Amino acid sequence: MLRPPDLRPGDTIAIISPAGIARRPATEEAADLLRRRGWNIKIMPHALGRHGSFSGTAEQRASDLREAITDPEIKAILCSRGGYGAVHLLDMISPKLITNNPKWLIGFSDISALHCLWLKAGVESIHGPMAKHILASAATESVNPLDLRHLEQILMGKRVEYQLDPHPLNHFGLASGTLIGGNFSVISALADTLFDPYRTPDAILFIEDINEPVYKIERLIYRLRLRAGDNIKGMIVGNFTGVGPDVNHASIYDMIHSATAPMHIPVAFAFPAGHGGSASPLILGSKTTLRVDDQGVVIS
Repeated sequence: MLRPPDLRPGDTIAIISPAGIARRPATEEAADLLRRRGWNIKIMPHALGRHGSFSGTAEQRASDLREAITDPEIKAILCSRGGYGAVHLLDMISPKLITNNPKWLIGFSDISALHCLWLKAGVESIHGPMAKHILASAATESVNPLDLRHLEQILMGKRVEYQLDPHPLNHFGLASGTLIGGNFSVISALADTLFDPYRTPDAILFIEDINEPVYKIERLIYRLRLRAGDNIKGMIVGNFTGVGPDVNHASIYDMIHSATAPMHIPVAFAFPAGHGGSASPLILGSKTTLRVDDQGVVIS
């Protein structure tokens, strides 16, 4: 895997909207905030557009992404938001284009589809805060203010290590491998395609999701076990927002705990990333070690 070049203060970060319609005030305020922190920000031509429920046609969104990838002045690509629609771009952007112009892609939720594109291209990317979350992070409104600081540290070449408190549902163990993942529904929909992240050998899988019933998440875990169980060496479980208990399970975490037990791998619960809260950045595609024991969790 290629790691994109480090950024320096004053470098240009492009803001794109590869999926849903971005809120203009929040996007522009986030851009201003990043400028005050020393970055040059370029909002791409269709990032604030509208076409149905998307920020532009598929070609317009692909054009913004293509330009951001190939423009030598742009050093990183920040997504304004997720939503739905990033999958439209997968067969419109050549992985070789990314391999030949490695730069950081930053985002989560529906942007997980683009992370799978970066993974296929052999380039690391950042599952991390988007424009609106960066704005909330700076205001410390229910979002960890460290998210933005950690993101900037990664962009400038520093490695971030996470240490988490013990969780009663954790499965203990030690594993190393390539970090993959993102929104569980999005990446699972790409299984057995050209952009299947589960083909990655010796993988540490991060998952999060929103507003999905417990049985659907359970179905995805069973599919994962049947499709790629041997490839997965460890799991990091983030936020599962808007997912309540059902008649079979006291919580979504209880279900994941039971469903992953036969895999005999370390599983760390409650990593602060995903919808509805913090978006602690993770470097997808990077070599990662996961240690889970009675003292807590270390992700490095």
